[in-house]
Amino acid sequence: DRYSIERELGEGGMAVVYLAEDLKHHRKVALKVLKPELAAVVGAERFLGEIETTAHLQHPHILPLFDSGEADTFLFYVMPYVEGESLRDRLEREHQLPVDEAVRIARDLAEALDYAHRQGVIHRDIKPANILMHEGRPLIADFGIALAVGTAASGRMTETGMSLGTPYYMSPEQATGDQMVGPASDIYALGAVLYELLTGDPPYVGSTAQAVLGKILQGVPVSATEARRSVPPNVDAAIRRALETLPADRFTGAQEFAKALADPGFRHGIEAGATRSASHWNRLSVGMTAFAGALSVALGWVLLRPESPGAPFRYMVSEPVAQGAVKFGPQLALSPDGTTLAYVSGVKGPLEVWVRKLGQLQDQVLEGTEGAFQVFFSPSGRQVGFITEDRKLKLVSLEGGPPLTVLDSGLVRGGAAWGSDGYIYFARGSPEGTQRGGLGRVLATGGPIEPVTQFDSDSREVGHDFPEVLPSGRGVIFTVSRDAMYNPETMQIAVVDLQTGEHKILLPGVAARWSDTGHILVVREDGALVAVPFDQQTLEQRGPPVPVLSGVEVKGLPSSDLAISETGTLVYPPVSARNATDLVWVTRDGWVREVDPEWSGLRASPALSPDGTRLAVTAPGPNGGRQIWIKHLGSGPPERLTLEGTRNEAPTWAPDGRSVIFVSNRGGNRDVYEQRADGTAPAKLLLDRELPITRAFLSPDDEWLVFWQSSGLYARRVGSDDEPVRLTDVPGAGAPALSPDGRWLAFSSPASGQIQVYVQAFPDGGGVPRIVSQDGGAQPVWSHSGRELFYVAAGGRLMVVDVLPGEKFAPRRARPLFNSPIFDATSVGRQYDVSPDDRRFVVELRGGPTRLEVVQNFFEELKAKAGG
Repeated sequence: DRYSIERELGEGGMAVVYLAEDLKHHRKVALKVLKPELAAVVGAERFLGEIETTAHLQHPHILPLFDSGEADTFLFYVMPYVEGESLRDRLEREHQLPVDEAVRIARDLAEALDYAHRQGVIHRDIKPANILMHEGRPLIADFGIALAVGTAASGRMTETGMSLGTPYYMSPEQATGDQMVGPASDIYALGAVLYELLTGDPPYVGSTAQAVLGKILQGVPVSATEARRSVPPNVDAAIRRALETLPADRFTGAQEFAKALADPGFRHGIEAGATRSASHWNRLSVGMTAFAGALSVALGWVLLRPESPGAPFRYMVSEPVAQGAVKFGPQLALSPDGTTLAYVSGVKGPLEVWVRKLGQLQDQVLEGTEGAFQVFFSPSGRQVGFITEDRKLKLVSLEGGPPLTVLDSGLVRGGAAWGSDGYIYFARGSPEGTQRGGLGRVLATGGPIEPVTQFDSDSREVGHDFPEVLPSGRGVIFTVSRDAMYNPETMQIAVVDLQTGEHKILLPGVAARWSDTGHILVVREDGALVAVPFDQQTLEQRGPPVPVLSGVEVKGLPSSDLAISETGTLVYPPVSARNATDLVWVTRDGWVREVDPEWSGLRASPALSPDGTRLAVTAPGPNGGRQIWIKHLGSGPPERLTLEGTRNEAPTWAPDGRSVIFVSNRGGNRDVYEQRADGTAPAKLLLDRELPITRAFLSPDDEWLVFWQSSGLYARRVGSDDEPVRLTDVPGAGAPALSPDGRWLAFSSPASGQIQVYVQAFPDGGGVPRIVSQDGGAQPVWSHSGRELFYVAAGGRLMVVDVLPGEKFAPRRARPLFNSPIFDATSVGRQYDVSPDDRRFVVELRGGPTRLEVVQNFFEELKAKAGG
């Protein structure tokens, strides 16, 4: 009833564009309709709410937003219809623009970006196709649409297979999956656009998007002057600064970029035409800067390698493997191209197969895989095979559809592998699982079981497990057991000749994988990984085992989740002492790195100082007990703060960051104390109660001391002897957290029959407490902006609730930040804290390996150590 569609104008990554008539105002408009699969992920309410911020932008070089809405499930937005063409159209026709005109266009665009950035709006997808030319002047289209979609989709874009941003113009922080990009990202994209206007090509080109993103991460400097001599040195220098790898090294604002383009004296870095040695040093320096920058951000795209092999590169991701499952056999698999992990998890209840794209933010369950126990990939990487708990063999496509049952006899056990010959090789067993046999195989399309190996009775073999098919098709390597109880001391690696059916022992080990460098990688009982040179045609060992790395986890019933792809990506769970706790940084999209690899042991209740430079934790003291320690992040060992008592726990920081509040038994009961963080004064007693106190903290305005004890949540004015105020009547309330403005109290309680997160007014508790979690929640923590509330869901995932500013508490629907269940939802203590910029979390990871180590370009490291 408002628009009459005339014809389709084109299609982009997120929307289809139509020429339409605005019936009310009698004008031509461009009506853009979000693609249905994207609209389903985004949701109407969230998208329309987020897009409101872009409707207020009024600038001569910004195409305004006329309207937005929903019509029969379709989400749309409306902009003016501009007679003319895009910069992309002109580049395709002319290839290069005159230098003066290109610079003028870039300066106009920089002014528009400067205006939008000052309004707090980032475009996130600056590219020639989004810049329209009207009467010789540029207009930026879709301003803020990418942000609205990205925010509204709540990190679920990867479920649609889409991403925000165009590879040629992506900043390194966008390429690495950072969702909190700022103005510097738009400046980078504008620099890339200007470079293309002048030279005819983007700064980094490649045959695939992966190759382009890999080059962006390498950050090798480019020069427009080298490509086109007529480009002035100051313009070249301005572009090079805009394209710096680290955001902090770019212009501080788009207006500064515009001024540099007009300043003939502006210089940056090494001029074009400098000596080869100087250029080489600059490339090395920038490469190291890119490396450091990649470590400091989410690392979402690090697996998108450049076209040529690079140096080995290590990073860690949170480990989702086998949550709730018995750790036996390969419960993790890596696709042949090294891009996708498949794993077994019980985070939703029953064990199922989940997949995760390395470099994306979300995990996805494969429907119909309930009861999965072990996993493996097809040679094409398009299907995942899995063994069920009742010992059946099934296949499921990554593209969807119901699983296909290959064997339902209950005879499959001990791992499986899919060969290029069309057979799936597996360990045979009895239907009731009480007996083990040799290896068997069955066609992936189904059929009879064919025996592959038989036990060597003379050597008392009792099991052939964990097969790995050699690419030559000549043989299969596997693990031999001689003890019914899976004693790792008796386990060995063997190979069977598929032509003769004979097998022979190669060396001791609990699991083996083939590497295309010509080696068998063997995980030994002690977690050492050795490489064995091996001829897969003659099935002969070509040399002695060579140590490659140590610290690979060997699971309880000896096996390993080590996996290696045909492209040289290695993934494995590192050893983690069962009684230790890792302190790690976790970004908002779930990527993990250690706080300090040299700092080990049991550490709990991490609390960041207000400025984020120090970390307080509970950890054992030299003579046992629990003490408070302070770690200056970035340098030096931790320092012990508390000296008295055997239980000093639950540290929190005073609002000014000068002292630490904690609970101690030094007075005979668990009371509240405060001590200067630099240790220059003894602790002083803040609160002495008859009942022991679990946790306490000061309100942001220093007016209240909030504390939690078995009888509930309370607060008392600082310096007062008044009776404490009871904060809520909700039974079992605990784990309190105050919003930064001191107006809202979040806490958890099992009063509804399940532990949930509640919010109510502070300190009077006016109104009815509101449940903000879904399907369970604990450990609430506020963001420093006050516009988000984090909590741990029942399955162990970190959730976030967006809070709209205003007089009333107005939360939106909770959404997961990342799918990996790295938290203990039953924990009474708080396992994490949020950094001052709200972009990452310091997390206490308890008991056992909770992360995976990924080694990109592992073949290069393997060749250096073992030859080949």
